Amino acid sequence: MVRYLGRKIFIYLLTFFVAVTIDWLIPRFMPGDPIGMLLSRIGSRPEAFKYLYTYYVQAFQLDVPLWQQYVNFWKGLFQGDLGVSIWMYPQPVMTIIRRAIPYDIFLLLPAILLSWFAGNHVGALAARIRWLDNTILPLGYLLTATPYMWLALVLVWFLGNQTNLFPIAGAYSPQYRPHLSLTFILDVLHHWFLPFLSLFLVMFGGWAIGMRNMIIYELESDYSRYLEALGTPQYLIRRYAFRNAMLPQITGLALQLGGIVAGAVATEVVFAYPGIGYIILNAVQNKDYFLVQGCFLFIILGVLIANFLIDLVYVLVDPRTRLGMTGE
Repeated sequence: MVRYLGRKIFIYLLTFFVAVTIDWLIPRFMPGDPIGMLLSRIGSRPEAFKYLYTYYVQAFQLDVPLWQQYVNFWKGLFQGDLGVSIWMYPQPVMTIIRRAIPYDIFLLLPAILLSWFAGNHVGALAARIRWLDNTILPLGYLLTATPYMWLALVLVWFLGNQTNLFPIAGAYSPQYRPHLSLTFILDVLHHWFLPFLSLFLVMFGGWAIGMRNMIIYELESDYSRYLEALGTPQYLIRRYAFRNAMLPQITGLALQLGGIVAGAVATEVVFAYPGIGYIILNAVQNKDYFLVQGCFLFIILGVLIANFLIDLVYVLVDPRTRLGMTGE
């Protein structure tokens, strides 16, 4: 077990180093001049442009060689300093990300967990109830094939513009400032519902189809037929099948939970929801090296931690994994 964990930790640390290096390189290959965009946005005068350009290049340490910028990045990373945003200058990158992550968790965590729970149970029922299978299967394929952005636009048009039941942009009304009160919480939930619904529906279809297909596969496998020949009750066979079918679903759940900090770019853009996905889009458009690499750093960490937890969970829930470890 110790050797297994040691090898896994080494692999994850190596993966983290390579992924973070690529994360640092990619923004610097983007076309465009981030300092020039910053000065054009703040409206600097032509006579002051050259002076301000030199000042900001030195302030962001973009005048030093690339290798030194790379070393400075790792030094700042180990000190918890991801730099200052160019797009939202002079705000630190960590402050911007810290402000956005709660919105992503609040939006994506309920959407992922509720769609996973509902989709798995409905898919398991559809595998043995014909009328439900005839309903869920085409509906699930339709929802899964529907792009998040398109479904979000449909919800905005119908439930927002046509019926005026829900607001179509922002995390809360502009007349409010975040505070703990029932009025503000209800307003946040009112803005939250449409982006949540668009994510839930698409995810629900995928989970339901996946579980339905896995249950059918498990019920037709050799061990199920053997148990049936021995006279094992059907409810017990279905319980074993459900437990085995849950393993890939648990993997999918962990990967989606690991990607929470990535936000849902398409949905957040449609609803102007201030999560990481919305910030990444604006950071790329404004050539903000530091904000782009900071956002993707959190995504890398989330995915790697999720994969590591999957490995640990499989050791606990799958006897075959434990046997493979002891057989090394």
